[in-house]
Amino acid sequence: MTIKENTAIVAENLTRDFNGLRAVDGISFTVEKGEVFGLLGPNGAGKTTTIRMLTGQLLPTQGRAWVAGYDVQSERKLLQPEIGVVFEHQNLYERMSGRENLAFAARLYAVDGNRVNEVLKQVGLHGCANDSVKKYSNGMKQRLLIARALLHQPKILFLDEPTSGLDPDIAREIRRLIAEMASQGLTVFLTTHYMEEADQLSQRVAFLNHGRIVALDTPERLKVAHGQRTLKVKLVDGQLLTLSLDDPDDGRYLGELVTAGQILTLHSEEATLEDVFIKLTGRGIAE
Repeated sequence: MTIKENTAIVAENLTRDFNGLRAVDGISFTVEKGEVFGLLGPNGAGKTTTIRMLTGQLLPTQGRAWVAGYDVQSERKLLQPEIGVVFEHQNLYERMSGRENLAFAARLYAVDGNRVNEVLKQVGLHGCANDSVKKYSNGMKQRLLIARALLHQPKILFLDEPTSGLDPDIAREIRRLIAEMASQGLTVFLTTHYMEEADQLSQRVAFLNHGRIVALDTPERLKVAHGQRTLKVKLVDGQLLTLSLDDPDDGRYLGELVTAGQILTLHSEEATLEDVFIKLTGRGIAE
């Protein structure tokens, strides 16, 4: 297959079965170079299985995929130097320091030791690099995992639920780091069940539900196409109303309220990605 020059990932009818159960069901998509692509869905939707197939760790039952121009089945050894992977479950050597963890990985990758200091600074861990990892917070450990994945300067970074279980402030810092890396041209493939996170970071998102992609587009277009634009209205008598901007009857009623001087406050409210997901799948993201 000929891969377009600006395409980082191609998946065609990618499918994976486990003991007769279909975890990923014939999904197809492309990811462009330099794009942050979000694969969204609840736990058990097939997100991690998809990453494992795209990174050559799990063979598809059917279908094919190419990452960085390499076939994930027949060219796995060629693929590995081109990608970095951070899975949800942390696998660090906690008795070693952060620097020692990275130095060990650098030897495995045959990377110059100076690169260790570069990635420590990049993820904001240079000041505590000599501390034992067992003293690190979960957020620090997550940054160390990202640093390790960046050691060999991959073309594509796979992040599987990178902020899962982190407190809001630490999660915000991880998102800032991801955005910074993306701004430097790194292709990022992100799985998450946090819709707001995907909305902030991703140029395009795909909704995965029961192993199938049910929608794929930019967050903005998905919200416009499937969401409902509303107004939150507070009247002078304290009554709260929700009116649809797309409903002519609500529009006329709003005009009557304005003419009668009954409105105290008025706020617009657009749909969220989670609203769209629920509309398309009939289930909440936490289910």
